[in-house]
Amino acid sequence: MNRRRRRMIEEAIFVGLMRFSVVAAAAVVTLILGVVTMRGVAALSWEMLTQPPGSGYYMGGGGGILNAIAGSLLLALGATVLASLLAVPLVMFLHGYLKRGSRSASLLRLTLDVMWGIPSIVYGAFGFALMIFLGLRASLLAGIITLALVILPLMARTFDEIVTMSPRELRETTMALGATRWEFLGVLVRQTIPGLTTAVLLAFARGIGDAASVLFTAGYTNSMPHSLLRPVASLPLAIFFQLGTPFAEVRARAYAAAFVLTVMILVISLLAQLSMARLGRNVIR
Repeated sequence: MNRRRRRMIEEAIFVGLMRFSVVAAAAVVTLILGVVTMRGVAALSWEMLTQPPGSGYYMGGGGGILNAIAGSLLLALGATVLASLLAVPLVMFLHGYLKRGSRSASLLRLTLDVMWGIPSIVYGAFGFALMIFLGLRASLLAGIITLALVILPLMARTFDEIVTMSPRELRETTMALGATRWEFLGVLVRQTIPGLTTAVLLAFARGIGDAASVLFTAGYTNSMPHSLLRPVASLPLAIFFQLGTPFAEVRARAYAAAFVLTVMILVISLLAQLSMARLGRNVIR
């Protein structure tokens, strides 16, 4: 009886801790969204969304953050495409040509986990050193390459987990029907399209919100992006630079930019959830 009661007490304690964690996490997210929304909406205007910075913008002049919005989208889109070209074949090789639980597969996953844990500022420093070695300057292209390295492990490991959850019988059935290994990989890709779409969208959202990796590689400019070899602005850096000014009006615009960035990431996250629900209806489980 005492043993049973002790188990009940332990269970009650851990359930209480889990509920507290959920409430605490929800409270923190709500607080962050509340502060950003209240301060951001008050300073947001149509001019900010449709115009690049004008002369004296960082001293309270006119203009907006259109250059940063366009720059963030281009950086994230280019990095996502480049990372996809590396992540998808890598995961297909991992599951199509390496045995489950093999030393090579474990080493590859460990490498991706280590890459995932490396701070993005380290990738930025690496990209900056590479630019100096190659004689390049800060540009949209350099930012895309560096940002692709940041989101590559996120995309690859997410897709890897999705593929791992696919039924083992899928491979056996496909190979039993006389399919080649290449044809099996085609079946596997079609089976995991919902997870792949989710991984791509999550990586895209991660790319939009990253600042450290593009600080030294993409640079910053008040002009609209027009070349792969020229510097480009981004929303995280726009927020950083505006918060660093002594003008209250400009700091208020930083919260408006943060609100825009938050809404963009929220929409992308919702699209990821929606795609998983809609595309996953015909998946074999």
